[in-house]
Amino acid sequence: MESKWIQVKGIVKPGHQVASGKSPNNPYPRGTIEMQTPHFKALGLDITPYYQGTLNISINPYIFKVNQPEYTFPNLKWNPQYPPETFSFSKCRLLFKERVYESLVYYPHPETKIGHFQDKSIIEILSPFIFEINYGDAIELALNSQEIIIIEKEKD
Repeated sequence: MESKWIQVKGIVKPGHQVASGKSPNNPYPRGTIEMQTPHFKALGLDITPYYQGTLNISINPYIFKVNQPEYTFPNLKWNPQYPPETFSFSKCRLLFKERVYESLVYYPHPETKIGHFQDKSIIEILSPFIFEINYGDAIELALNSQEIIIIEKEKD
């Protein structure tokens, strides 16, 4: 099936810093991404080319829905102290300062998460390390429209 790319503008926002392990209150000292990497690799997805943390991209006034992601790993027991979680991934492209970074949408399914929930307009991205990117920077995401659906938020 051929990918159909859609683009959406976004802003880099601060996250919980749990994925990278940089939060002072992090129950995962090495960060969730580092701990999850061998589990994903054993299931056929190698995320080692990406930075061991996520970029949190706000696409407000839109939200997104994971539709038919390329990868879904249901009930993955990646931490012995917590219940299993379900994760989905979809290839994407992050466009920043006229450069394109092959990346992944990282989607821990909220119904299986134990905490650190995201606003529905935040897409978490695994990308190569981008030295010059900062909170507040504008980016564009190219998403596979067959895997990720963009929806306008309902007005309050």
